[in-house]
Amino acid sequence: MEGVYGEPPRALAQAGARAAQFSPLIPGASALEEVAPESLAAMTMLAPPGAVERRRVLALALRALTPDAPLTAMAPKDKGGSRLGKELAAFGCEVIETAKRHHRICVVRRPAAPQGLDAAIAAGAMQRPPGLDLWSQPGVFSWDRVDPGSALLAAQLPAMTGAGADLGAGVGVLARRVLASAAVTRLHLVDIDRRAVEAARRNVDDPRATFQWADVRAGGPAAQTLDFVVMNPPFHDGGAEDRTLGQAFIRHAAALLRKGGCCWLVANRHLPYEAELSSAFAKATLKAEAGGYKVYEARR
Repeated sequence: MEGVYGEPPRALAQAGARAAQFSPLIPGASALEEVAPESLAAMTMLAPPGAVERRRVLALALRALTPDAPLTAMAPKDKGGSRLGKELAAFGCEVIETAKRHHRICVVRRPAAPQGLDAAIAAGAMQRPPGLDLWSQPGVFSWDRVDPGSALLAAQLPAMTGAGADLGAGVGVLARRVLASAAVTRLHLVDIDRRAVEAARRNVDDPRATFQWADVRAGGPAAQTLDFVVMNPPFHDGGAEDRTLGQAFIRHAAALLRKGGCCWLVANRHLPYEAELSSAFAKATLKAEAGGYKVYEARR
């Protein structure tokens, strides 16, 4: 069995019919953590940008490979690529490094006895970062702190009632605030990051909560069944700003709500969501603006 981690360029991902896809960000993909040691014949990887997460994934890949099996790892030069070779060398690998299209590409063969794998895997594992008091993991959005946008939205939220959803729920910060209301009957937490969903399961211990690893734009509850939606929509895809993500979240939220249902969302001040809110909802009201963020309540 060969492995592909993340979404490498198509030409490098042609690992054959027996290839397995590994990623926490592709719903349905396998978990690299669960692969038996020394069981993969090869691995092609788009390495993550975060240093702690990247070293963990490299270590997991080396642990999963059979001795002398090839690992091809790549990353944009400004998102970890410049450090990729040194990180692999620190595990005891002999690195062949090339550059192409602003990426660094490193090819190694798994040493018979890699160095420091366990420490790198443990450093990037699920944990409770100091000061957060919630389970989280390097690689998850705002993994070691409550991001200011979510904090502002949580402070503005009224007591919700009925059934709702937290779209892009992360590790459950907003969900915990919503479920403080005894009038909430059900809350669906949906996120595209498997690690965030796993953390949210630990952080939100409430029988009214359900959890789904899915792309919000394709998953979640049935249309026109919810009384409310809360969300802090993403606006980056692969590290680049993509305003269409938030716009898609707004349209999807409107489709989930019954007539008269409400959507509370927070967004960076510069993001032009007003037109999408006006199109998808009967009314949208700016409720707060501070610290570079804005909070809206929209009614269907």
